[in-house]
Amino acid sequence: LAEETGLIVPIGSWVLHTACRQAKRWLDAGLEFERISVNLAGPQLQRGDILETVQQALTATGLPASKLELEVTESFIMDQSEKLISVLKQLRHLGVTLAVDDFGTGYSSLARLKRLPIDRLKIDRSFVRELPFDEDDTAIARAVIALGRSLGLRVIAEGVESAEQATFLHQEGCHEAQGYYYSKPVSAAAAAEILAGKDT
Repeated sequence: LAEETGLIVPIGSWVLHTACRQAKRWLDAGLEFERISVNLAGPQLQRGDILETVQQALTATGLPASKLELEVTESFIMDQSEKLISVLKQLRHLGVTLAVDDFGTGYSSLARLKRLPIDRLKIDRSFVRELPFDEDDTAIARAVIALGRSLGLRVIAEGVESAEQATFLHQEGCHEAQGYYYSKPVSAAAAAEILAGKDT
């Protein structure tokens, strides 16, 4: 509904500013982390001035661009024009990391994929759920990992919930993983304790 009414643009801006502000608080508290990741909805890229929004968020909060990652779904990014690719290049020029979310659920053109200014591919959880026991999911996961690595992209698996899944992905060369196996969603305060090493 938010996307249909256009409210996703101001909501998305609020989310981005809030995430950057929280990340800067963690940095100021001496807590180290790789980056904070924020999902972008298609209309934010189509209707909103996302480049200006990101610049404002970074400037207002003082968060280094290298600590911010923006995620865009594969199904959206593959349907877009050269104008969007230009916007993504400008975002990357700011120093932020760009990731393709839900990879494997759309219909990527490899010729287009290699031209996108992206840093990471995220394997959709639907291909992780039955690992390492489902032969089709195993083949798809291996193919995405190999594709990402051959293109010089970091690959992260979504929805990892078991040691078997984590072990398989690690053995296949997947760079990173996320999911309930590592942690369920937590509050900012709880995340700070984890970053500080107070929670195992």
